[in-house]
Amino acid sequence: MNLQLFAIPNVLEYAKLFMQQLDKQVVAQATSGWMEANAGLVKYNGGNECKIPMIDMDALGDYDRTNGFVDGAVTLEYQTKTLTQDRGRTFQLDRMDVDETNFVATAANVMGEFQRTHVIPEIDAYRYSSIATQAIAKSAAVGGYTPADATILAKLKEDIYAIYDVAGEIPLVITMNMQVAAILENSTELAKHLSVIDFTQGDIKTTVRGIDNNPIIKVPSLRMKTKYQFLDGKTSGQEAGGFTPDTTAKNINWIITPRTAPIAVSKTDVIRIFEPKVNQKADAWKIDYRKYHDLWIKDNQFKAIRVNIKEALA
Repeated sequence: MNLQLFAIPNVLEYAKLFMQQLDKQVVAQATSGWMEANAGLVKYNGGNECKIPMIDMDALGDYDRTNGFVDGAVTLEYQTKTLTQDRGRTFQLDRMDVDETNFVATAANVMGEFQRTHVIPEIDAYRYSSIATQAIAKSAAVGGYTPADATILAKLKEDIYAIYDVAGEIPLVITMNMQVAAILENSTELAKHLSVIDFTQGDIKTTVRGIDNNPIIKVPSLRMKTKYQFLDGKTSGQEAGGFTPDTTAKNINWIITPRTAPIAVSKTDVIRIFEPKVNQKADAWKIDYRKYHDLWIKDNQFKAIRVNIKEALA
């Protein structure tokens, strides 16, 4: 996504415009960006809290020709959720390198690159590990399968039809480890079973491979682990920040979910920009960046989710 911005004399307007563009970039470029479409009814008023709608209702009853319809109850409640991932960094651009006339373009390039190379991979990794961890806890994960040409198609369809069996032929999204996807696509025989499907994510429409009309989203293998350490950026050995697989992490082959199941939220909190004349630390532009994000799945959705893991679960 192009983060080039036009010059505005007010640094508050710089920050506001950066926030809008950076949030759009996450939706467009994260492989998990499609999950944010499910946050449409989520109420977010800033900070690290949001409210998620929870709907409960009675099932069908008999119609009575004398008394008519049986009363039914519908309950709509909003649960307050805390965005557990509160991450940030501060950057300084030396005044001698960046004057006011080219600050917007330079800062936009720097922050866009920062999100592309560091923020987006971390958000993806957190979301997939969170889904896998929750699925294991809810008995919606299977382990102990090493993908191979001879068995991968049957194993994939086995997981798809396990979902169909309890939820019907609902639209699914298959999130697949890039190394596993290569086995499917590099085999001439297996590739015959794949179709080309239109897939929309945010404002971006692309074509992807799919199976049984379900899109396959390919993800770099580093982001497809069951557990990560998210480095604090200050402890000795963690100064570089970012994330790294935990020593106990397992490899995720694929995640299959209804498109509507994962509710993902990522918000760039108020970006603060300090001009060189007010920056107390250096003669430089100072940019403070803070990102809140998290992912939730309602308990009743796990019957329609399958996570396939390479290593045994026990």
